Amino acid sequence: MLELIKKSMLTGVGLALVAKDEVEDIARDLQEKMNLNEKEGREFLSDLQKRYDEAQNRLEERVERAVKDVLKKADVVTGDELKALKKEIRELKKAVGKEKSDAAASE
Repeated sequence: MLELIKKSMLTGVGLALVAKDEVEDIARDLQEKMNLNEKEGREFLSDLQKRYDEAQNRLEERVERAVKDVLKKADVVTGDELKALKKEIRELKKAVGKEKSDAAASE
């Protein structure tokens, strides 16, 4: 019975969209209704919180990938790409500056 309730509570995106405090409240209610002892209740709540965090992380990763895909399709430069270009420009400026100073020294 406990496993069935756990599985029904931990359904992918639905769990990730529920606020963490709501998950804790639901777990406490279930603990009372199922007459779980304190140890079982703590284990249930701990398991529920762990699964909630995992579902939340997976959802965040999916959203992040989706946003990156949209930006790429829209041909928008990301912050990381911009930083890489700035770094490359700085390196090129240094190289050009060094070539100029070497040329001036050999004259």
